[in-house]
Amino acid sequence: MTGRIFTIGHGTWTLDGLVEKIRGMGVSHLLDVRTSPYSAHQPEFTRLALEKAADRKGYVYVYMGEQLGGRPPHADCYTDGKVDYGKLRQKDFFKRGIERILESQQSGINVCLMCAEGQPKDCHRTQLVSRALTDAGAIVEHFLPDGRTITQALLLAEPPSNQLGLPLA
Repeated sequence: MTGRIFTIGHGTWTLDGLVEKIRGMGVSHLLDVRTSPYSAHQPEFTRLALEKAADRKGYVYVYMGEQLGGRPPHADCYTDGKVDYGKLRQKDFFKRGIERILESQQSGINVCLMCAEGQPKDCHRTQLVSRALTDAGAIVEHFLPDGRTITQALLLAEPPSNQLGLPLA
């Protein structure tokens, strides 16, 4: 039995709406891949609030920002002041994070990676984490702000928006 891997950006959701959406797809584990798991505009999405709500709302919360966050504290992950995804993907901590997700999937657990950015194409969860997962053979599905899902392959086939100036490789 193989689990499924989804991603979602909390920026356009309420906590109840997000949990309802992921639970509706059979997701049991919410994996927070934000480097800084805090939100001034949506305090229900801070790490502490998500941890406290987990049992009550029926999901397992796992903070993975130290392994899979888009702004690592390691200076050698940057080139000219910008995160270099190629360098970051070579780090042992990043590889361990990817391995944890793949092990969960192979165990039949449905997971959802969560970050803040509503549009998946403009977020490191697509450009960095999901690329590593698909390179390892996984299928990743992204929740769009309107609630539909799109696979990583179809999302990347669309013309790039590169809103954040993130490197696409």
